[in-house]
Amino acid sequence: MAVIRSVVRSALAAAYFVGFAVLLAWKRPKTRCERAEMLSAFCRALQRTFKIEFTVEGHFPKRGVLISNHTGYLDILAYAAMNPVVYCAKGEMENWPLIGWITTMVGTVFVDRGAGGSAERAVKGMHAAAKAGIPVVFFPEGTTSNGQQVLEFKTGLLAKSLEAQQPITVAFISYTLEKDNGPGITVTDDVAFWGVDASMLKHIFKMVSLSGVHGHVRIADAPIRFSGEDIDRKQAAAEAREAMLALAPPAVQAASEDVRELSASLH
Repeated sequence: MAVIRSVVRSALAAAYFVGFAVLLAWKRPKTRCERAEMLSAFCRALQRTFKIEFTVEGHFPKRGVLISNHTGYLDILAYAAMNPVVYCAKGEMENWPLIGWITTMVGTVFVDRGAGGSAERAVKGMHAAAKAGIPVVFFPEGTTSNGQQVLEFKTGLLAKSLEAQQPITVAFISYTLEKDNGPGITVTDDVAFWGVDASMLKHIFKMVSLSGVHGHVRIADAPIRFSGEDIDRKQAAAEAREAMLALAPPAVQAASEDVRELSASLH
């Protein structure tokens, strides 16, 4: 049954991607609102296809920036399915076959680490999204993890968010398996996508076969209140991470403290 589910759902997902690409090429959405609405509808369709349920605590911010921990591609689907958004993503994604074109067409702001012009493009994109009334979403860890800890934050986009005077709201996302999918199936390996050597397509094929995947999202009640207006980027990143950890389970908080101490010892 699992193999049949994988084949059927993978075929449906591929059909959705192709159909979405054709729709984007035909409609050529010009405004950020149109792009965000189309992405949201597409992600809701994928969520139904994969039969993934989400429980959300809190309310999606109507403006500004939402930052979250990052376990893999399901996080991207989750937030866009919940609300029309503009994503900030690493610049290399822009060159991915088909995915790069789709993400460009739905209004993603691409950022190349260490590129000044790219950072300015991010600020410009945030202002445009704010003007259109669409929240911006990004993942300040800068990479994915297995969901058992929150990694140290990269400072660049957070600093640009503060520079753009955008309110920053934190969220924490995690997953559980509500049904028995057989021996050896775990959330950390089969739902969260992480690891340098992992194959995304192979992982997706296995993930879509799972039953009972349930996402849990906690969104803070209000934007972060930083300790000062002239806060430096490292302190801002540390305070934002602490605000995110306040939404995480105790086990994640403990593991994340170990990550912080290891990082401090290396510096």
